[in-house]
Amino acid sequence: MAENLQFAFSGLTVGTVYALVALGFTLIYNASDVINFAQGEFVMLGGMTTVFLAMAGLPLPLAALAAIASTVVVGLALHRLAIEPARTANPIVLIMITIGASIFLRGLAQVVFDKRFHTLPPIFGSEPIRIGGAAILPQSLVVLAGAVVIVVLLWAFVDRTLFGKALIATSANRLAARLVGIDTRQIVGFSFAVSAAIGAAAGILITPITLTSFDVGTLLALKGFAAAMLGGIGSALGAVVGGLLLGLLEAFAAGYLSSQYKDAVAFLVILAVLFAMPQGLFGKTRVERV
Repeated sequence: MAENLQFAFSGLTVGTVYALVALGFTLIYNASDVINFAQGEFVMLGGMTTVFLAMAGLPLPLAALAAIASTVVVGLALHRLAIEPARTANPIVLIMITIGASIFLRGLAQVVFDKRFHTLPPIFGSEPIRIGGAAILPQSLVVLAGAVVIVVLLWAFVDRTLFGKALIATSANRLAARLVGIDTRQIVGFSFAVSAAIGAAAGILITPITLTSFDVGTLLALKGFAAAMLGGIGSALGAVVGGLLLGLLEAFAAGYLSSQYKDAVAFLVILAVLFAMPQGLFGKTRVERV
């Protein structure tokens, strides 16, 4: 029992990060139909920038805010300089652009920062909390609480504000949104900015537990995409549920099989979804009239 609880704690912690990455995928996909494989680099930039700003002497809260702000600038630049000029291209071209942006950001981080692993001090200490015979780090609770705050704030913004309604309208039908006066270009840029901020926040929250380096974004992007596929690409609820489920699957696979197979779970999830349930858990099947 204690062993299963320990696996569950570990799975929920990493699954929360996957859920935030998947949420970033979902926001951009809903606004622009683009699968942004640079989403993992936003997580990396959040963690690495915070680490190096803190090492330069900036207080940790200010370093975190500056890291989020700089990552938002990167997200906006990606939209304005790469995605927007190619907005009429087919989806494969846009996906290749985001993959190229991912490679570029990873190389730039390698030059600006370094190739070593780094960590941040936990917010509430490193003494584990004992629950039912299992141990959970206080930082894991911070990760879970931070994710809840991010999801609630995002839901409130989208559901309760006029700009949020415009985002929903753009997601539903971009042409109709333009016809009623919504600046869809601004909405898409905003979705890149928010996705970058969410990714950076996830990187800052998880760095005290899993460490960070210039190349952590590639695997996070893959797992975030797998989580979005599992939950149903385009579904915010599906992104959260898919991320948590993927984290739990990974933790139990590592515990009962071998940690060597942990990273293969994301690939298996993608294949299983494509073969058995292409729309995911909460996705909707699209019907096109021809």
